Amino acid sequence: MKKILNQPAHYVDEMLEGMILAHPDIYAQPSRRVVARAGGAAEGQVGIVSGGGSGHLPVFTGYVGEGFLSACAVGDVFASPSAEQMAEAIRLADRGKGVLCLYGNYGGDVMNFDMACEMVDLENDISTSTVLLTDDVVSAPRSEAAKRRGVGGMVFAFKIAGAAADEGLDLAGVTAAAQKAADNLVSIGMALTPCIIPQHGKPTFELGENEMEMGMGIHGERGIYRSAIKTADEIADEMLDQLVSDQPLEAGARIALLVNSLGATRKRSFISFTAVSGPGSTLSG
Repeated sequence: MKKILNQPAHYVDEMLEGMILAHPDIYAQPSRRVVARAGGAAEGQVGIVSGGGSGHLPVFTGYVGEGFLSACAVGDVFASPSAEQMAEAIRLADRGKGVLCLYGNYGGDVMNFDMACEMVDLENDISTSTVLLTDDVVSAPRSEAAKRRGVGGMVFAFKIAGAAADEGLDLAGVTAAAQKAADNLVSIGMALTPCIIPQHGKPTFELGENEMEMGMGIHGERGIYRSAIKTADEIADEMLDQLVSDQPLEAGARIALLVNSLGATRKRSFISFTAVSGPGSTLSG
């Protein structure tokens, strides 16, 4: 598969440099692999940070800005940022009201964010809280939801937490709003072609020319099954059936539906359906 790159090892840093240069009114890069709001975190508000591996644009850097994230830490493709980078993002987000760490449930991210929260507590006396996104219904059964991966659902959680912070809620209130969103999020993905990590230069798995894989994870984790490519209607019906069976909808429930490419370009075809719902909920705000 053809790609236009300079040095693969420089891919992430050059991507960030381009973003900052293109949108200096939105983004700033105070230190390597850390992106913050251009004007700094909002005064008098709870800060919100996220982070994780690159390769999923616009997550995570694309959601730094007013009403969303205060800052984020960025790792290599499919690799966690360091604990120090996460701690730096937390410091930049803090305005004395505490900081919510809001990110996907991946081992490296969890370990490093836990260390980062301990670091800023000891060194800077910054209060933090954590909400993990666990929306991928294929990655574990409902009875073990805490083991699920976080995928497209984090986009909803970023916005809902950001709105809560803008309304002036304290750290407990912003955390509760984010957790309510997380508890009502479900998603499922499917793949048509493999992805290629720039440093490796070859597909991470193989799919036949006329094959699809239902339920594949964002990094190519194994899905439910492989089959010949189905029609768009068949795929959509099956994905929605999976979501609704996992998170049943009551009469009058409101949902928000996101269909996205999991950061894919034309040559890397992933599709994810994510829904957030809740009876009598105001989450759509």
